[in-house]
Amino acid sequence: MSDTFSIEYDGLSYVIARGLLQIGAVELRPSQPFTWSSGWRSPIYCDNRLLLGYPVLRNAVVTGFEAIIENELPAVELIAGAATGGIPHAAMLADRMGLPCAYVRSEPKAHGRGKQIEGYARPGMKAVVIEDTLSTGKSAYNAAQALRDAGVDVISILTILSYDFDIASEKAIETGIPAYRLVPYEVLLQVALERGDIEESDIALLMKWRKSPDTFGV
Repeated sequence: MSDTFSIEYDGLSYVIARGLLQIGAVELRPSQPFTWSSGWRSPIYCDNRLLLGYPVLRNAVVTGFEAIIENELPAVELIAGAATGGIPHAAMLADRMGLPCAYVRSEPKAHGRGKQIEGYARPGMKAVVIEDTLSTGKSAYNAAQALRDAGVDVISILTILSYDFDIASEKAIETGIPAYRLVPYEVLLQVALERGDIEESDIALLMKWRKSPDTFGV
């Protein structure tokens, strides 16, 4: 994916991938696919909210995000979390780096002040959007657009895990907002294979899903 980048700092991609599999945040089930809310059939299910119960692992995620910003995006002035999965990681990262924090709802509130962006976000600030998992990229890039509409300069998406779908890469190109992920899909598969979570014979099927997730199992 030419507009999606993976940064590995001291093997963190491997460490985080292994941790996600160990705690059950990621489950691979090639022979018995899950069904997503979109109706897509998927051989993988991810619930990165489980990370919140494992301080060492969640701190590794924050360390990875911090390293990306310090080495690749030093101009960042605001950390924004995409609701809901990106919010806790955005808050922890902002606290670690001493930066303002905000979060973006999937849509404006239907009551009160009708806000979609909560927290500290001001026009002209350079921001990154934190997401826990990047699949189609819809929620992350919708959050980025809401921030842009408010005058915030969104310069990147940061995510823990990406399935590396072509559709997400296309959004990066269309918007001019690149995405950095701590764990690329192929690294996840490599670690899962080493752990015995999947067999060598499963790899082709899992890669087929990555290429055409909307038609998988149809």
